Amino acid sequence: MTRMRIAATILLTTSLLAGCESMQNNPKQAGGAILGGVAGGVLGSQIGGGMGRTVAIIGGTVLGGLLGSEIGKSLDNADKAYMKSAEQKAYSSPVGQNIAWNNPDSGHSGTVTATREGRDTVTGGTCREFKSTVNVDGKQEAVTGTACQQADGSWKVVN
Repeated sequence: MTRMRIAATILLTTSLLAGCESMQNNPKQAGGAILGGVAGGVLGSQIGGGMGRTVAIIGGTVLGGLLGSEIGKSLDNADKAYMKSAEQKAYSSPVGQNIAWNNPDSGHSGTVTATREGRDTVTGGTCREFKSTVNVDGKQEAVTGTACQQADGSWKVVN
């Protein structure tokens, strides 16, 4: 049993060190993995209860990290700027209107659509649920989230 623990510790340490090297060489991929892992964990926390919820959080975090890593590996700063601009437009566009973005240099594209609007029960501010899609190298990924308008008029993604 002790040998298995030592072997598992060595394997985990080696994997983490290899991951650190990968993060230094490709920060977009690392950032995508982190953001995807967080989003997956948040989505997983909405499922079930007790041990089932814990499993869903872990599964969501791992799956989100993998998907985020793949998207982050491919998205550059220009892609992110186009996507951010589309997000800003979607916050004030009519619910259900697709706001498309496209980076002609990379060929990457996507949409942001507000799907529902409501009020924050604490602040009374406007909140919107949205769906975003990203098309990278022929693969499409989708994510949902919620953004709320702040007192200064800016929007903040809350989940």
